[in-house]
Amino acid sequence: MINAARPVLEESAAALGLFDGVHLGHRKVLSAAVHCRADGLRPCVFTFNTETFPKKHGREFEYLYTQAHKEHLFEAIGIEEVYAGSFSDIGEMDGESFCRYILRERLNVRKVFCGGDFRFGRDAAWGFSELLEFGRQLGFEAICIEPVCIGGAEVSSTRIREYLRSGSPEKASELLGSCYEIDTEVIHGKALGRTISFPTINQSFQKGQLVPANGVYLSEVITPDGISHIGVTNIGIKPTVSTENIPLAETHILDFCGDLYGKRCRTRLRRFLRPEKKFENITALQRAIITDTENARRFAESI
Repeated sequence: MINAARPVLEESAAALGLFDGVHLGHRKVLSAAVHCRADGLRPCVFTFNTETFPKKHGREFEYLYTQAHKEHLFEAIGIEEVYAGSFSDIGEMDGESFCRYILRERLNVRKVFCGGDFRFGRDAAWGFSELLEFGRQLGFEAICIEPVCIGGAEVSSTRIREYLRSGSPEKASELLGSCYEIDTEVIHGKALGRTISFPTINQSFQKGQLVPANGVYLSEVITPDGISHIGVTNIGIKPTVSTENIPLAETHILDFCGDLYGKRCRTRLRRFLRPEKKFENITALQRAIITDTENARRFAESI
């Protein structure tokens, strides 16, 4: 991420947006900026930190991916610099100030790309037509990217959230352009899984982050060495063994032996297997995990 106090010296092409989830529509905007590298323009992003984004319509904003996860995806697409502005500061600028001081002076833009619904400035009072005019005045070209449509509707983060809340990771992945994934470091749990022969890795969700539907999923775990493994992931609060109401992603990696504590793993949700439930005892839980593992192997063969 570039420092807000250090302007980009090389002329740039910037993609503008929140880019929560970095879905197919976002990727189209980002790729337009990346393609400008062939014209000698440095591909950049202007965005806001999703983890500190304010409430929307009076509700807490449930973001899909952490800022670090977003930036990993930006880099993979070919973005070279990211300006993640402070909403409390930049959100109070008028439209002209944003274009002059952020886009021209900080990012040194010659081209900017955004979706048709991109809004900027105080109270989101400015849109693409104003961006186009400010560009003419300040010396940059503004280009509106057409949305991507799937299933007769525009790809959006809102649709993706709805699919994840309803236990439909396959549909969410279709809009994302890749599997929905939990991309965080593995944290210590209570190690109960080891005592019943099903060791797990634990990954937490951040405050304000959307938690997919509670339940058991067929998953794919990419370990730090880049190897893909079949997994069984439980998302929820583990009602059989815990009284804590803190959602967690707990994954048993099939046929894997190793220490992943403190290491970054990417757990991709592939298929919803069953809702989370409270079992009468540990033995019943263990039997259910055996069944889940057998189902995961079976479904993995068909993917």
